[in-house]
Amino acid sequence: MRTVLVVEDDEAIRLVLRTNLEDDGYRVLEAGTAEQGLILMLDERVDVVLVDLRLPGIQGLDLVRSLRATSQVPIIIVTAQTDSHDVVAGLEAGADDYVTKPFVAKELMARIRTQLRRANPIEEEEDSPTLVCGPIELRPESAEVLRNGEPLPVSRIEFYVLAELIGARGRVLSRDYLLRKVWGYGNAGDGRVVDNLIYRLRSKIEEDPATPQLLTTVRGFGYRMKA
Repeated sequence: MRTVLVVEDDEAIRLVLRTNLEDDGYRVLEAGTAEQGLILMLDERVDVVLVDLRLPGIQGLDLVRSLRATSQVPIIIVTAQTDSHDVVAGLEAGADDYVTKPFVAKELMARIRTQLRRANPIEEEEDSPTLVCGPIELRPESAEVLRNGEPLPVSRIEFYVLAELIGARGRVLSRDYLLRKVWGYGNAGDGRVVDNLIYRLRSKIEEDPATPQLLTTVRGFGYRMKA
């Protein structure tokens, strides 16, 4: 049974989340504060974390940063629909995806299933060939990314986006394509998810992220990796 940690200070929302998650077959852990969430992460095996960014005490954004600094656990932020800044900040901090309040239970469950499918790239990609783009080498069999032969730390989502881009061999990939292939969005989603991840990837793979040479933007169309 997969375990979902819900970090949310609103008891009513926690109840709704727990009910929907348990109905879908998940074991649910609850925390009303970031501090409680961090303790549970130390004591329990957690497969996905849902984080409300507006928390008492340690803010949800700092919780996301703390989790991402020590773990590759999938993180989905839960935020008010109008909090556009929260969405961007959460993604930049290392969250993998987000849902807005009020959320649709079926959509949230689909997001969680997508993150769980992406949780073990070694199993999914063990027979795939090594992908190379300039100094970047992506090894699906070991879930490694190298830059000039040196290991490059990337998140699971960064790994998959990089694999799609390098595998496209110079073709332009749209935001919608990446949202469908990597995040599992059935319809057009929020392009900010992709844009923020591309920003993070550039900071890791480019000599000068401000003037990218490997991962470029094709305005009006999407992104491409140098062939």
